[in-house]
Amino acid sequence: MSALAPSVSLRSAASSDHADLIRVWEAAVRATHHFLAEEDILFFRDCLPSAFGLLNVWVAEEDEHVVGFIGISGHHIEALFIAPDQHRRGIGRRLLDHVIATAPSVAWKVDVNEQNPEATRFYQHYGFVQIGRSELDPSGRPFPLLHLVLRR
Repeated sequence: MSALAPSVSLRSAASSDHADLIRVWEAAVRATHHFLAEEDILFFRDCLPSAFGLLNVWVAEEDEHVVGFIGISGHHIEALFIAPDQHRRGIGRRLLDHVIATAPSVAWKVDVNEQNPEATRFYQHYGFVQIGRSELDPSGRPFPLLHLVLRR
């Protein structure tokens, strides 16, 4: 396990970050989403550039390298990805803390792939609880989602 991440800074993403965000996303997905086939990874990767334009994205950066990011739409966490070699350093928690601090009394929501138990545990440890489940993801693919809400 790496040291906690006090040297990591957070900032709003710029369009010039998109290649780095995609790199982090793909590395994280390949390390944690073992249920996805190669064609699924490529499909979702191709959707990212347009998705970034619809989200409020915050970047975690260390030594001028993007090591993670969070994307939100309203009070819904749409994406939280950390470079695999940066897992367990507190970066995901810092990103969550940062966006939740913008509206601490709101019932923040997130959807998590059911086949990604590590992410589910992360959110549950933070205080999210399951309020529902869907058999299909928003693109109609057979990747069940757990719907979580933050309870504090």
